[in-house]
Amino acid sequence: MTPSDKERLLAKFNCNPSAGVAVIRQFEAESRVRLPDDYAEFLRQANGGEGFVGDAYIILWRVGELLEMNKAYQVAEYAPSLFLFGSDGGGEAFAFDTRSDAKPIVSVPFVGMELKLARPVASNFKAFLEELFKS
Repeated sequence: MTPSDKERLLAKFNCNPSAGVAVIRQFEAESRVRLPDDYAEFLRQANGGEGFVGDAYIILWRVGELLEMNKAYQVAEYAPSLFLFGSDGGGEAFAFDTRSDAKPIVSVPFVGMELKLARPVASNFKAFLEELFKS
């Protein structure tokens, strides 16, 4: 994401300070979860945060919260192959669909979470932000 993309897409989003490359690499090594490159780049700029992207309110979890939140929502049991990274602050979670190497982004309800309820949102993290921005 270019600085102008970040400025435009995240103007009303409260970014946390950077996660740093070492923190991201440590997470990937310990969790055995390979984060998509564009999402890892976002974490290097902002370790999650919350606020508006366009008119859409979102919460993006810190890298240190990712495993904890996936365990808390029992994703491995209810929606295996999804890896949650945030929410709309209400009933919908945002996740990477790990059934594909591209790891497209889907939304899935927290209540009644099932793979069959996952809805495609975007092909990658930048496209996800663009989609939210225009909605």
